[in-house]
Order: sequence, then structure tokens, then C-alpha cells
Amino acid sequence: MSEELSEREEATENLVSEEELTEGETGGQAQEIDLSSPEGRYLARSKSFVSRARQLSDSLQHTWDAHAGDYVVAVPVGAGHTAVAEDAKPLSFKRLFDRNAVVRLEIGTGNGDQIVSAAVSHPDRDYIGFEVYRPGVAQTVSKAVKAGVDNLRIIEADAAQALPILFQEASLDEVWTFFPDPWRKTKHHKRRLVQAEFAQTVARVLRPGGVWRLATDWSDYAFQMRDVIEDSPYFENPYAGVNPHEEDPDPGRGGFAPRWEGRVMTKFERRAIDAGREVFDLVAQRLS
Repeated sequence: MSEELSEREEATENLVSEEELTEGETGGQAQEIDLSSPEGRYLARSKSFVSRARQLSDSLQHTWDAHAGDYVVAVPVGAGHTAVAEDAKPLSFKRLFDRNAVVRLEIGTGNGDQIVSAAVSHPDRDYIGFEVYRPGVAQTVSKAVKAGVDNLRIIEADAAQALPILFQEASLDEVWTFFPDPWRKTKHHKRRLVQAEFAQTVARVLRPGGVWRLATDWSDYAFQMRDVIEDSPYFENPYAGVNPHEEDPDPGRGGFAPRWEGRVMTKFERRAIDAGREVFDLVAQRLS
């Protein structure tokens, strides 16, 4: 999320590039990656997040030990702690929540403000979140415990890799992707989560007429999100042509939604606004 931008920007400088992943330790000789193995595919895949420390504070560790079993979905781990085993079985929502209800998914729950607020406001719905950072997962669990909600589950995994494995086709009515890492440098744009391939992944799990909600506080990423939605054969933009922006490389095109009333205002979004950045909301509706 862009609220962690300064920390992530520093971390990205130490990332191993995709090209470097295939170089040997000496002489720059290419080292072949076996793409037929899960480990090889994990190494070769361009990821939309930076690896970060997973250590918890004492208080969060206590919360984790006491309550993670109630909220964190145990899934078979693949190559890398954020990957799900490729032979994992799809989730059963009925088993997770012990009922049949509408299920909504948040990709990148951060500290849990959004998903916990939604779970409190809509006890008749069930919510699942993906988050790759253990401290964020623990904070979400802590907030869920304090709120007394049981209609929420968290998966500690990379959504781009795990979503096609764990979720069945047309199983969700909404997917949320709020403030994904903006990867500001041009050379890192390929790591951005919202790309054509990921749009297809989201479309697969949405029911016809289902909605993918997005938000970002970086204008160039907003324009990219808009382009991904409108170029996709699986979605339509109900706000096409609405709210054009002066910085848009395609002036007058627009395509941005009003702020969704269901998206909570976090302290991090407030910081972005205070810093002079505009927040863009987008909506993609799944075609039949």
C-alpha cells in the first residue's frame, strides 16, 4: 500500500531483478531455472510485493498464539512462504464460516481497517482477505478479536498466485484491491499488481455482474488501472467517460468512480491527501 511507500521504496533498491535471478554467481553466466518445478516458477514469477520482516511484537505474538487459529486460514504452503501449494484444494466457504452467505474478498488487507469495518457493518456477509505481511495479518486478527466478529478470515499468501488455486470460478460477488503498492519507478511498473493477467484472474472468480473495486492515490497507476479494466474482454467500466482528469495522457477520457461509501478512510489515506495526492476510485463490472 502506498502508506508504506518510503519503506518499500528503500526495500526495492535491494531487490534482485528478474534478470539477476537467472545469473550465476560468477561471470554473469545464465543459470537455468526449471520452470517445470514449483520452486522454479516461484523464482521466475514477477511479484507485486517486497519481502519484509515477519517478526511480531510481543503483544501481536500473544494475539497470534491465542487467535490466529480462529481467523487465519491454514493452506498448504508452496515454494516460498507467500506461495500456496499448486495442488491445494479450493476453499469451501461453508466449511470456513459454517453457513452459506455472500462472500467478498479483499486483496491486500494491510492493517485490517477495511475488512474488519466491513465485517462489523455487515454481519450477514462473509469476508476473506489476502495479505502477505505477517504483522499486517496479526493486526487484522487483533482488530477482529476486539470487534468481536467471526465472519472474517485471512489468508497469508500472494493473491496473484493463490487466487486461481484456492477460489472456484464465479464464487464471489465483489473483490477489492485498495491502494496496492504503486511501484513508482518506471522500471518497476511490471511488478504492479493490476495488469491484464491479474484482471483475468479476478474475472474468473467473480460472478456475472460482480464488481471489482479499486483505489489508488497515484495518478499514473489510476490511469493504468482504468486502461486494464476498459481493455479487458471480461469487464465493463460503468463510469467510462466520467470524471476526466487533467493529468491523464488521454485527456477527456475519464473513467473514474465517485468515492465508494463502503471504503473506510484510514490514517494512511489521510496522510496521502494531506501530502497533496488525489485518491482515485475505479469500478469494474464482470460481464456475463
